[in-house]
Amino acid sequence: MKKYLNQVNDDDEVVYVARANSRSVAVISQEKLYWMEKALQDKEHSLDYAIARGQLVKRNVLPDDQIVESNDDYWEQFK
Repeated sequence: MKKYLNQVNDDDEVVYVARANSRSVAVISQEKLYWMEKALQDKEHSLDYAIARGQLVKRNVLPDDQIVESNDDYWEQFK
């Protein structure tokens, strides 16, 4: 068990512990939990939410935003 807990601390891994009756427990780092709670509590378009979301992307909890290709058609409407 110590080996798995070290993975949580050292490698920022999530460890799942299977239990009876199709139940399980997930062990995550305190820092990852902090950023998850922060993202859930803050308003979606706030700076605090953006920082929390960025931290979760950095930790591979959330996928990174897709790159949007420039579209000249959009800019043509302003000419």
